[in-house]
Amino acid sequence: MSTSMKQEKVHTPIESICQLQALAREQQSIEYCAFQNIDFTSASKQILSCNYHECMFLGCTLPAELRQKIGEDNLVFPSIKVPYNVFRSQLYSPYSLYAGYRPGEPQSYKESFDSKIYEHYLKLGKRTTNIQETLARSLHDHAISDAMHDFLALYDERRIIGIMGGHGLSRTDEMYRKIVYISKTLTEEDFLLVSGGGPGAMEATHLGAWMAGRTNEEVADALCTLNVAPNYQHPEWLDSAFQVMKQYPQEKYVSLGVPTWLYGHEPATPFATHIAKYFENSIREDGILTIAMGGIIYSPGSAGTMQEIFQDAVQNHYVSFGYASPMIFLGKEYWNDEMPVYPLLQHLMKKGKYKNLLLTISNSQAEIVETIKAFKDKNQ
Repeated sequence: MSTSMKQEKVHTPIESICQLQALAREQQSIEYCAFQNIDFTSASKQILSCNYHECMFLGCTLPAELRQKIGEDNLVFPSIKVPYNVFRSQLYSPYSLYAGYRPGEPQSYKESFDSKIYEHYLKLGKRTTNIQETLARSLHDHAISDAMHDFLALYDERRIIGIMGGHGLSRTDEMYRKIVYISKTLTEEDFLLVSGGGPGAMEATHLGAWMAGRTNEEVADALCTLNVAPNYQHPEWLDSAFQVMKQYPQEKYVSLGVPTWLYGHEPATPFATHIAKYFENSIREDGILTIAMGGIIYSPGSAGTMQEIFQDAVQNHYVSFGYASPMIFLGKEYWNDEMPVYPLLQHLMKKGKYKNLLLTISNSQAEIVETIKAFKDKNQ
């Protein structure tokens, strides 16, 4: 291929009428822009008078005068009538996902945006043959991935840490508390914590990030509030989380939860400040393992966690993304005896069946944190 060939142009995402207005002030002819879910009917005459070339209009509301002047070199993708935005430009927040939920009224969860989407998902079927719905879900998940990549671009990839573990871990369990403090410490050290965004060990991850900057006494108080609803089946599980959020508002630190409507019966934790919720679970699971380049901490879990361990091992074995990342196992007794994955991985390493795995096992919160930091420092 000739080195003189022009570089392929990339579409610039335009996500608000304000961005569009600024663009229209600079140029009369707008090219290679992707307009996401913008209502052009409220646009100024200056915007409507612009010429558009090689642009994409994704789910936009277009007045007749603009439709008439958009040439064939543009792509116009109309909105799809589903109860969710297939072209959303941002990740969910706990407040947008749970819009309609009223703190103090646990039963109002059924009125929340999240619950209504799950009801719609079940009504049409997890594996629906409805072409409009499958297209809408795919476009939604594509938009979520795009928004997540924009969010992650703000971070050094070696500072992105995943924590995996069982959804059934009780809020009263000592392991839950350990995960909270590991996550809290790492967040305070400027790491971004990522999990599957559900209950149990996943919630503990985001609770720790939410309580970053707080005292241990405040963390203990938050845990006390949560302990009234030990698991997600308890009617006050969500309500108690919002109580903690109200008492200890978080304005500085963030975390990323990546849940799925495939497991919609398990509510997403509101402690995750940014939520990338998917319809397609395979995209979601692979995504978590791919983005957590600073390492993954495995707390006790069952089938889902086993799948993630060996999927991660393959990624590291083949150095799929340029280098291997730490695989850290929290809980010596569990991973050596009850679920002896750790000695199996060591054995397979000795046999040469696996290569490049950076394995650590520990019961110590401090040791796990130092392992994560040492990997980041070594590769700066």
